Amino acid sequence: MRTRLIFAACAAALTLSLIPKAAAQADFKNWPKGSSPSGVGKRVAERFVASPHFNFMRPTPPRTITYPETCTWYGALTFAKVSKDRELTKKLVAHFEPLFGPEASLIPSADHVDPSVFGAVPFELYIQTRDARYLPVGKRIADRQWAPPTEQRLASLKPEDRQRVEQAVKEGLSQQTRFWIDDMYMITALQAQAFRATGDRTYIDRAGREMAAYLDRLQQPNGLFYHAPDVPFFWGRGNGWMAAGMAELLRSLPKDHPNRARVREGYRKMMATLLKHQGADGMWRQLIDRPESWPETSSTGMFTFAMVTGVKEGWLDRKTYGPAARKGWLALVKYINADGDISEVCEGTNKKNDYQYYMDRKRNVGDLHGQAPILWSATAFLR
Repeated sequence: MRTRLIFAACAAALTLSLIPKAAAQADFKNWPKGSSPSGVGKRVAERFVASPHFNFMRPTPPRTITYPETCTWYGALTFAKVSKDRELTKKLVAHFEPLFGPEASLIPSADHVDPSVFGAVPFELYIQTRDARYLPVGKRIADRQWAPPTEQRLASLKPEDRQRVEQAVKEGLSQQTRFWIDDMYMITALQAQAFRATGDRTYIDRAGREMAAYLDRLQQPNGLFYHAPDVPFFWGRGNGWMAAGMAELLRSLPKDHPNRARVREGYRKMMATLLKHQGADGMWRQLIDRPESWPETSSTGMFTFAMVTGVKEGWLDRKTYGPAARKGWLALVKYINADGDISEVCEGTNKKNDYQYYMDRKRNVGDLHGQAPILWSATAFLR
């Protein structure tokens, strides 16, 4: 009798200990009809496969592949992998095949930070297929990002830009360093992918060092980031690039890396502030700390991805951030139309020290700036 009582008490204690975990896991399961990450991700990925090369909402084809297309392509590939959708993977592989031949000119040059992120796609294709043709395409871009600038390039720069590039190289940073917040997705995603594909720690060391330098220079006391030092506005998507970049990097940054603690500190600080500014509707705003500004989908997708990843990886408290991530996702999918296009995506935005400038930015539908984070988030939920 005594033994049975002890066993029952232990079983009850074990059951109680599992309740919080089970409740927290429910945040990422039991989705309302039409909102599951697997279903939504499939729709958006298929929409990408069926679309021509993207040219910033213009009807003419691009001269080279643009970074929003790259980011969506990468997201579709990772989604296909975690959802074990072999047919989708085949379509995404076929999407690249013309770049080995008649469309080779669409591969962007690696002389600027934005087009350089394209290298993340051939690296992911190599990781998934082990087709050796992809590896040199990615490596050429990743290595050029850290190659010393040529005298010709230095001579073409304004004196202040030349000084900035020379100082960056001296500090072991990329010659593409410019201290714009979106760099911290473009640069670190490429270098992290190079590390994942090759196992060469040189690449992840570069990424960690670069991210730490940007955090030290650009992160504000509240954990967010101005669009630029001379533009004191917390623009949503600009901050989204930082949030997604830190989450993506931390997934691969080795535990013994000298910059890991610094990156994780900056990430957690940002997540805590984002939690405070999430709207009652689950969305984040065009200007994060201005509740009167409009709900913007690309930033909401990026912040959702960053939080889901943090919860799954154990960097964030699940009971605190799990519900916020779920709320963000459920809000986001309401903006996806029957064609698989998301609305309320802020157009590509240059900087300006003017509140109204940000409030009046065009709101696009189907812009890949917004499509990509949906796929990142869907991947993160399923990972």
